[in-house]
Amino acid sequence: MKLVRLGEPGNERPGIIDEQGARRDCSEFARDWDGKFFQDDGLRRLGVWLKGRSASLPVVAADVRYGSCIARPGKIVCIGLNYRDHAAEADMDLPKEPLIFLKAPNTVVGPCDDILLPRGSSQVDWEIEVGVVVGRNARYLSSSEEAELYIAGYCISHDVSERDFQFNRGGQWTKGKSCDSFNPLGPWLLTADEAKDILRSPMTLKVNGVVKQAGSTSAMIFKPAEILHYLSQFMTLEAGDLITTGTPAGVGFGRKPREFLKAGDIVSLSIQGLGIQCQKCCNV
Repeated sequence: MKLVRLGEPGNERPGIIDEQGARRDCSEFARDWDGKFFQDDGLRRLGVWLKGRSASLPVVAADVRYGSCIARPGKIVCIGLNYRDHAAEADMDLPKEPLIFLKAPNTVVGPCDDILLPRGSSQVDWEIEVGVVVGRNARYLSSSEEAELYIAGYCISHDVSERDFQFNRGGQWTKGKSCDSFNPLGPWLLTADEAKDILRSPMTLKVNGVVKQAGSTSAMIFKPAEILHYLSQFMTLEAGDLITTGTPAGVGFGRKPREFLKAGDIVSLSIQGLGIQCQKCCNV
């Protein structure tokens, strides 16, 4: 299934994209695609409910906004330096264990909402990533194989970053990752049962039509299930939480000379099977 949320900010309705590509309203079934939905076996129940019914659900007009594909998560856990080529361009050693940091939940916006350039900012950067949504509460998982069962699905996650805040303002990564609008998410959540090719999916990010990042999820050092298993040893992962899995080479900070986003720039992202995002950069 492809889960979407549709409508204006704060008033999104849960929906799906059917096999013909139509966007269907599912608010008759659920209040939202949130932690309660996932924890209460919502994906299985939704699949049963949709059988023989999806074609009769209300169609949502094409001009209705895509919201983030899940409701605001309880937490966002990010994995740094998870692609070998990105670690090389950052001139950092490959991590022996997943390098983790947190991103504030208020960063989550729709896949085509504006990126707001923060006040006092000069180094806003792009990072295309695969987002992993936790399907049920997870603590002390025994293996990566078990962790696979706790993945609800996958989506595009744009880990927008302010490098000056990140590296020069006390060396605290979360500070440069948590500005408003710094995590466009979606357009849809592809459920894990349909994401068979997620570990060999091409991924591309463009700025003003010029390719900046072109990679493949096959180059991840730590795979999604391995990451989920690892994180569960340190914290309880709750249903609806978001894990971002790192970015390939080509970020602005790693270029010579360095490049950063400015007002008016258009950023587009695509990952095979997970759709397309497009954002305009705007001053606050």
